[in-house]
Amino acid sequence: MFNSLADLSTKLTATGYFIDPVMTQVVFLAGKLQKPLLLEGPAGSGKTQLALSVAAAAGTHVERLQCYRGVTEAQAIGSFDAGLQRIYMEFSKGHHEDWKSVQSSLIGRDFFRPGPLMRALECERPCVLLIDELDKVDEGFEAMLLEILSVWELSIPEFGTVRARSVPFVVLTSNEERRLGDPIRRRSLYVRVEHPTPEREAEIIASRTPEADDSFHREIAGIALSFRNYSLEKPPSVSEMIDFARALELLGTDRVTEDLRDVLMPFLAKTEKDRRHLMLREGFKSLLDDGARFAQKMATQQKVSK
Repeated sequence: MFNSLADLSTKLTATGYFIDPVMTQVVFLAGKLQKPLLLEGPAGSGKTQLALSVAAAAGTHVERLQCYRGVTEAQAIGSFDAGLQRIYMEFSKGHHEDWKSVQSSLIGRDFFRPGPLMRALECERPCVLLIDELDKVDEGFEAMLLEILSVWELSIPEFGTVRARSVPFVVLTSNEERRLGDPIRRRSLYVRVEHPTPEREAEIIASRTPEADDSFHREIAGIALSFRNYSLEKPPSVSEMIDFARALELLGTDRVTEDLRDVLMPFLAKTEKDRRHLMLREGFKSLLDDGARFAQKMATQQKVSK
């Protein structure tokens, strides 16, 4: 997907996704060695976005399997379209010699609706296969993935073995709701993902709000850190902080003040408990003050480093 490490780094940066040089090398090696990348860490730390950004950088598309309790193999691999089979039966009356011929036709590829796993294997050129929030499924479903992640094949009784036309770049994400099994860890390159540092988050904010100045980007990154250090049930994610910054731009202001608390609350508080905490005016103000101190510290460090 990428000719060189420099090629990957340049194209990833162009998408607005910033990672450190070590992580860039890990992503590059995962692609070259055709190994799944297992990203584990808190929700909202940018794991899913990495998969989307790699796809954008490579100029390919994403096949996404969103995991949840109750997701089935048929939803992941695919299933026969019963409605289409019924229609075929109606239109083909009298055209088959025997029942065996009818059966053979009904399990043809034309009646099979592939799920994201099969679509990823059938791509003519490599895509990104995102298996998101794998920790939400049980061990049985996780074991089903081992075949495709090991030998890039799927065993489907009606078709036999479906081999990959191209090997996708695979990203597995986990928010650690359940510990993933060792077999899937052995097959993957494991990366611990935390929320970005304030300096990195300021870069990310800058890429999405290029019209604003550096002090604005530092302020938003400082606020992100202060809110994540607070005892919130759901700390703000990177994407939520980008929305927060864009909202301020739309409001025509480049500073966060206490007066904006109620308007900005929906961007920062996503549970009733967090909302009640932040509705305490002094509590909100103290978080803004902390954010301002973090931003000032960043500005000082940047001056020293120049």
